[in-house]
Amino acid sequence: MSYPAVVEDHPLLSRIEQALDGIRPYLAADGGNVRVLDITDDMVLRLELLGACGTCPMSPMTLKAGVEESVKKAVPEIRSVEAINVTPMQGQPAGQPGHPLPPTPVPTPEF
Repeated sequence: MSYPAVVEDHPLLSRIEQALDGIRPYLAADGGNVRVLDITDDMVLRLELLGACGTCPMSPMTLKAGVEESVKKAVPEIRSVEAINVTPMQGQPAGQPGHPLPPTPVPTPEF
């Protein structure tokens, strides 16, 4: 994988990639991936969501609950994780093509 010159020699990059490698199979199962773009001076990891992850309406949740949690657990020096191409959930109109309606609860059968 190629990195911007600023990131390529960053001392945390190998640990970050190792954390990302742990969740990549889950992203790949849905047709997505993630790429490191930058690690800022104030320890913000900037990523690009690739493939289906870049357009998925669930990507903000995936970013926070999956990617950020995994990275911060493995690399506590990272303060937060941002993706350059995530549309905030409130900016995604439900029911439009590519933006499904929230799931309808399924009644639990009584036995």
